[in-house]
Amino acid sequence: MSRLASYLLIVFVFVSTSAAQQKKRVAVFNFDYATVHSGVASIFGTDVDVGRGIADVLVEDLVKSGVYSVIERKALDKVLGEQNFSNSNRADPSTAAKLGRLLGVEAIIIGSITEFGRDDKSTSVGGGALGGLGRKYGLGGVSKREAKAVVAVTARMVNTDTGEILGVATGKGESTRSGTSLLGAGGSSGSAGGAGYDMTSKNFAATILGEAVTQAVSSVARQLDQNATRLPTRTVQIEGLVADASQGTLILNVGAKAGVKVGDRLQVRRQSREIKDPATGKVIRRIEDRVGEVVITEADENSSVGTFTGSSPAKVGDRVVSAP
Repeated sequence: MSRLASYLLIVFVFVSTSAAQQKKRVAVFNFDYATVHSGVASIFGTDVDVGRGIADVLVEDLVKSGVYSVIERKALDKVLGEQNFSNSNRADPSTAAKLGRLLGVEAIIIGSITEFGRDDKSTSVGGGALGGLGRKYGLGGVSKREAKAVVAVTARMVNTDTGEILGVATGKGESTRSGTSLLGAGGSSGSAGGAGYDMTSKNFAATILGEAVTQAVSSVARQLDQNATRLPTRTVQIEGLVADASQGTLILNVGAKAGVKVGDRLQVRRQSREIKDPATGKVIRRIEDRVGEVVITEADENSSVGTFTGSSPAKVGDRVVSAP
């Protein structure tokens, strides 16, 4: 490789890394679907967690746009399980913000599904148990008239530090096709296995209902992307200890929960002496020397691993802090 090519590669990697570090971290919570819950079983034949499905579709759209760094579903589910987070709290900004802080994200996205069914104007058949909503959209009915699918969702972006709502997005989708089945006219509906129904699959996207979902969620994703500049930049101060030091590799006792990310550069410092108040004997200041620097290569929730460079080897108990 030529010197020029090597230089351009280094510049590209630096710019790419800088851009990635500037992305705001967000988490997408399952959407509340209490408003449309009674009609879901009539569509899928069983109770499906469409709130989780809509959230999964939104995550895919946000990841594709690249504006945000979106936390993985596994990490989100783990925290939700540990905190015993119930479905009733999905749309509560204050509760969700607390969990967002545990996840180390700048904002969380919560929302509700307000329409999810048929755009069937027939009022003579079915949907009686659902009142006016059922008659309008045919939820739970037995009408065989062809109808379009309609889906409407609302979303809010909440600052995890303050609980403030930074932005609101709404999206509505309507299929261009009509059919007697919302899960037909375009592909197999796939496995409707209760909460495990995959609304991100190509089969679902090809259905009439999937078409409406795609439109509604895509609109919400675009609006959320436009609100990225409203998110404040968080300055995360890392402070921890070296738990293990071996051949230039350090294991630290702080991880993602404390804000540590792969690529972070942290100072390694060692206490050299204490200054005591001559009158009381209490320690009033600790003097530290800079030993070197550790670049984080791995990070889980409570620990991290990094490569150390310095004038002398790092030791267990050395303090690690964010570089000024």
